[in-house]
Amino acid sequence: MDGRAAAPAAGTVLNALATGTGSAFAIGPEVTATVTLGKGSVSGTVDGVDDADTRLIERCVELVTETYGDSQGGTVRTDSEVPLASGLKSSSAAANATVMATLSALDAADEVTRTEAARLGVEAARDVGVTVTGAFDDASASMLGGVTVTDNDRDELLHRATREWDVLVWTPPEQAFSSDASVERCRRVAPVADLVADLALDGEFKRAMTVNGFAFCSALGFSPDPILNALPDVTGVSLSGTGPSFVAVGDAMDLTAVRERWDERPGTTLLTTTQNDGARIDD
Repeated sequence: MDGRAAAPAAGTVLNALATGTGSAFAIGPEVTATVTLGKGSVSGTVDGVDDADTRLIERCVELVTETYGDSQGGTVRTDSEVPLASGLKSSSAAANATVMATLSALDAADEVTRTEAARLGVEAARDVGVTVTGAFDDASASMLGGVTVTDNDRDELLHRATREWDVLVWTPPEQAFSSDASVERCRRVAPVADLVADLALDGEFKRAMTVNGFAFCSALGFSPDPILNALPDVTGVSLSGTGPSFVAVGDAMDLTAVRERWDERPGTTLLTTTQNDGARIDD
């Protein structure tokens, strides 16, 4: 009873911390999960990270087997191209990959819609306390691909679209955990978040993410300089999640100019693309 699946990372259009409405888009880097079911409890490992917190992926296996199996135990291992605690939705990608790998191991993937599978990962994230909002925006973008807009209070998908963008990511050396973010400060920018949500629901994703970026840099204490470095070469650039990464979208030529400036900052840059297919099961 083995299963293997992969799910993409994501960038932010609208941070859901202010109002519960969020928006995200899937990007190229992936997290892969390998699940082997058997007896006993569930044990998880993260490849290359000896002291990793494995509660989320273990809880994902437990929830799937409780719901669609016989509460089997077993092992789960994830291998990530996505830096941890970087604002690029590594937790959502790991949860989605684990859920899909477990469903594959149970031969139950056809019984569950992708949206339902994403909700299982969100439930696991809430159970172990790694998310403030439930992160259904991040989970849905990673699971379904494309750009999604969601009501995270009700785990409801409000809108989904596909976009063919080149994407530039800058990740500084430090980490930022979403569970440590100040919800109170984020709620102060709720009127701006409402405007961003309206733009996103109208398909104005690039404008939406730039407004989001300025608002949440202020709320979360990040410098907006990386956004200013990217403007006016691109119209879509934002702090991703609760940071510390920033993402810019556009065409490769414009992003090359942005990359030259972002490369002067400590950390790493990555040029990738949007991903419109979402999570997949590897046979």
